[in-house]
Amino acid sequence: MTFGSRAREFEMAPKPDAGRFFSTVRRVRLGDSSPGGRLRLDALVQYLQDVSNDDSRDAQWSDPHGWVVRRTVLDVYEVAEYLQEVQLTTWCGGLGSHWAERRTQVCTLDGKVLIDAATLWVHIDMQTMKPLVVPQDVVDVVHETTQGRSVSSRLILKGATSPTHIIEWPLRFTDFDTLGHMNNAAYWQVSEELFSMYPEIRRNMRAIVEHVNPVDPGTIVQVEIEEKTQTDVSVVLRSDSQLHATMWLGLRR
Repeated sequence: MTFGSRAREFEMAPKPDAGRFFSTVRRVRLGDSSPGGRLRLDALVQYLQDVSNDDSRDAQWSDPHGWVVRRTVLDVYEVAEYLQEVQLTTWCGGLGSHWAERRTQVCTLDGKVLIDAATLWVHIDMQTMKPLVVPQDVVDVVHETTQGRSVSSRLILKGATSPTHIIEWPLRFTDFDTLGHMNNAAYWQVSEELFSMYPEIRRNMRAIVEHVNPVDPGTIVQVEIEEKTQTDVSVVLRSDSQLHATMWLGLRR
């Protein structure tokens, strides 16, 4: 199976009727916007990180910070625009032994859904970076919205690709966070570069990034692009020694 066929099989869990939800409002600012005034995907993923951390601290989780992203899936129906206020509402869409899927919707203030997001967060020991079991107090808080749904940490985007383009991706100091690794939002800057090559993808888009091995400072990263069609693009980020991330950008259906 191709990246595209696997990506389209992912099921976005629907919003449940009951349970814990957390909402906040953000205004799309100048630094979040493309030259055309569209909310960029890397800025959107920063919003998702922020609302996730705000929710976990508001719920008084025993460990609100020891979580890293394994996968983010975005379904973009309409873009948010410069200076527009949007509401982000987040909840837990599923649980695994050492991870949880956080669902987030980005809506207009009158409730129209612009973007659906599903992010798989893995609970880790901040000293060893090894996975830890999801704490029971977290399970107690979020179990109602999961509706018993279990989620896997297995990668969706698997298999060989045949690159049609290869570019070197320069790293910057600002790409790295307090863990000393390239922040997950920085990976989405690659998608923004690709939009200039594949503008048709922006219509009714699904985009996925999966993180395999962290990118450390000094790594020489190459972006390998496989163009099936103008609306079916697979991407691999790798260095000489490691696969770092896989991506897919295309139409949802």
